[in-house]
Amino acid sequence: MKGNIPLMQTVVELNDLQASRAALAEPVGLVPTMGFLHEGHLSLVRAAREQCASVVVSIFVNPTQFGPNEDLAAYPRDLPRDFALLEKEGVDLVWAPTPEVMYPAGYQTWVTVKELTGHLEGALRPGHFQGVTTVVAKLFNATRPHKAFFGQKDAQQVAVIRQMTRDLSYPIAIQVCPIVREADGLAMSSRNIYLNPQERKAAVVLFRSLTTASQLYEQGQREVAPIKAAMEEIFHQEPLARVQYISFADAQTLAEVTELDRPSLVSMAVYVGKTRLIDNQILG
Repeated sequence: MKGNIPLMQTVVELNDLQASRAALAEPVGLVPTMGFLHEGHLSLVRAAREQCASVVVSIFVNPTQFGPNEDLAAYPRDLPRDFALLEKEGVDLVWAPTPEVMYPAGYQTWVTVKELTGHLEGALRPGHFQGVTTVVAKLFNATRPHKAFFGQKDAQQVAVIRQMTRDLSYPIAIQVCPIVREADGLAMSSRNIYLNPQERKAAVVLFRSLTTASQLYEQGQREVAPIKAAMEEIFHQEPLARVQYISFADAQTLAEVTELDRPSLVSMAVYVGKTRLIDNQILG
């Protein structure tokens, strides 16, 4: 104890997690992360701290959501730094399991959300969302939160997890918090560390393109084609950026739209150098 303030607990094994979870004051808020925390993650922790009596944070670089040619081995990790940041934020419990704890020998059960994962990231990264929904289901089962906090930056992930939560009748409220951006507009991401100084400067092109889309929408443009063309022109002017996709989709179903006559998700995946960045905003 520090005065009357309990020390943050950190656990690895499932039985230790369950013992510590049983002692927490309720309601409990869960913030799932893959670590290498930044201000975006900490904004979720603060939201959980405001809304819940106890806060649990998970740190797990989930191997099942990475494809064979993705950056699992290189994904940034710094547990001591993460623990220090979380203790400063007043987190009660951190679960940092190993892959062996999360997927023990003989593991063979998977959670799949079908329709929502057929678009956007799901179409380009086969198996990604099966890994996400499986690990989040396991996190929910193990920590039994009343609320779970996710960032709008991973918009499709949020939609998929909401669907899974409804379909599996989890008594958990999914709380979605706004994208946290750097001063120049770049969405905060653990992968931003991969960018060299020239690429970091170029990466602002994602935010510039979204700002253009928002401006055209506010001016009354509702046809997708001219908005998308204006965004593509902005990317064309940045030689370090290579667009993988720009999508305009129904914010609920994620089905592509040609007219912005309903709340719509504008999202993108863009390579800046070798680093793949995503960003989005809701129009309407």
